[in-house]
Amino acid sequence: MDLHLLLKDQLFKEHKDRIITYIGKDKDRFAQLLDLFFTGDYRIAQRAAWPMSFCVRDHPELITPYYKKLLDNLDRKDIHAAVVRNTIRLLQDVDIPKKFHGRVMNKCFDLVQSPDSPIAVKAFSLTVLSNLSADYPEIAGELKLIIEHQWDQATPAFRSRAKRVLKKMER
Repeated sequence: MDLHLLLKDQLFKEHKDRIITYIGKDKDRFAQLLDLFFTGDYRIAQRAAWPMSFCVRDHPELITPYYKKLLDNLDRKDIHAAVVRNTIRLLQDVDIPKKFHGRVMNKCFDLVQSPDSPIAVKAFSLTVLSNLSADYPEIAGELKLIIEHQWDQATPAFRSRAKRVLKKMER
């Protein structure tokens, strides 16, 4: 399958599902997708992000060699919101290596607090932070304060995710 050609066209759910099935657990095929994600043009990277996050959800071990590159990519200012959204989405579903915890927490706190972050990015960031609070209970208080600070202006989607995060942290 020519991933570049498929991603060059408008990405539909059927395309995403075909890509996910094609990649499966295959590390080489996943590497091809990640190459397009990291080095493809703006539109290709955006379209590669969606199936990438689902491949990782199904096979978390695929992302292991790419954490540093993934986090470096998040620091870029020229990436599409879909790239950020799908990167943070996949971080919800994996055991992030300990050496990247601080960097991921900083990024997620920044994204949750940024007025420019799309709601899905904020929601996924809340979940990542909630997951990390199991190892770092000291961040729970800060996360709770951020949620309370945004509550009055928050969208229903943010409030829904925030309620789940707060409930999980209470346990």
